[in-house]
Amino acid sequence: VDWFFRNINYGKTTDFSWKTELEYNVTRGIPTAVTIPMLGWVAKDNTSFSFPVSDFGTQDAVDGDAGNGMAGGKKLPPPSPTQTSVASTPEFVSEWIMAIAEEDRKRGGAPSVKMFFLDNEPGLWHDTHRDVHPSTLTYEELLEKTLAYATAVRRASPDALIAGPAEWGWSGYFYSPFDLEAGVQKKPDRRSHGDVPLVPWLLSRLADHERKTGQKLLDVLDLHFYPQAKGIGIGESGDTDSATAALRIRSTRALWDPTYKDESWIDEPVQLLPLMKRWINGSYPGLRISIGEYNWGAEKHMSGGLALAEVLGRFGENQVFSAFYWRYPQPNTPAWYAFKAFGNYDDAGARFPSQHIPTTKTRFASVFAAKDAAAKKLVLIALNFEPDRAVASDIRLDGCQATSDRSFVYEGASTGFSQDAAKPTKTKTGVSFEMPPYSISVLEFKTP
Repeated sequence: VDWFFRNINYGKTTDFSWKTELEYNVTRGIPTAVTIPMLGWVAKDNTSFSFPVSDFGTQDAVDGDAGNGMAGGKKLPPPSPTQTSVASTPEFVSEWIMAIAEEDRKRGGAPSVKMFFLDNEPGLWHDTHRDVHPSTLTYEELLEKTLAYATAVRRASPDALIAGPAEWGWSGYFYSPFDLEAGVQKKPDRRSHGDVPLVPWLLSRLADHERKTGQKLLDVLDLHFYPQAKGIGIGESGDTDSATAALRIRSTRALWDPTYKDESWIDEPVQLLPLMKRWINGSYPGLRISIGEYNWGAEKHMSGGLALAEVLGRFGENQVFSAFYWRYPQPNTPAWYAFKAFGNYDDAGARFPSQHIPTTKTRFASVFAAKDAAAKKLVLIALNFEPDRAVASDIRLDGCQATSDRSFVYEGASTGFSQDAAKPTKTKTGVSFEMPPYSISVLEFKTP
């Protein structure tokens, strides 16, 4: 736990381990992604901590004998990493992955781990893990560790996907922590590397490595993103007044809209998904896209559910390979039903299909469309962002001979989606449908 630099058993039971976690997922048919430590150190037990009050004296925050490593607002010099940790070398990682493979062989099934992430937010090591990595990460250290640990992963599990660099957020995409400590006007690390932003520079070096050696060490570009505007929050937190609720929904445009200027300290267009595609196309063509962490807050409020549904729709539109919500919404909340809109809207396994169909939206609403592989089923997900006004939609189904089958509407009740509460009306060009205020609607169509 980095706020007291303390090792704990993070599982719910005393026998919690990677074996029990993988077994749990395998028995439920859940594919697993595993984070591989590149920091160089891992916890040696579940009891040690780095800044004992008995050794370091009074600190700004304590929990028993464990201190936060701060005294009078200043950082205390860290102890030897061996106080809490053991070395985690590429060889250590390789042995672990081979042990996972051995458990898979004993089980007689397919590989339990589908993707390995190269650590988590390395740009924050000097803060969250400063007891074992007090120095700020540089371009060269990130490349060196990526090459070493990704090589270990590839040798131990040749067919697994490798994802990285799992950076924490906007500034971390463009600058190393060494740059940020010196100031982005100076950016000494970036300047010494051709003034190329960190992420595309790393991708180009990994592409060079593949051209020279024939060894592909990255399959998926993974970045984290949390909206930074005031009051949006994470998880159940976040303001829900009308202005912040509207901002929460509006801020999802940072994922895709080149005209949207992010309403936070970022203060410029983010257009994250197109940006990632440009970096891939320019530096390492062929990589997939992952958003390793994201959350738009207010999970128990309809603005949180609508923002999340909008995000999921945009992920689909932009062919995002994987996305990992941090952490998980409580059942029967708007965020929960945003996931169900795409994954099980009828409680009988009905899902949003996989073949995306382009749609046109307005600032009041979004519509996402997809068809199944056999082109026999068309599903629309319509979102009304207006909190107190129904929106009459005229949905054109150009060139599609589809007939309405079922409809489901969610308006924030804990009971979830109501089926066929308001059916679409057929028109000459498609269907008309009235979306209730602050609602998620799922419309099913059959095609000949």
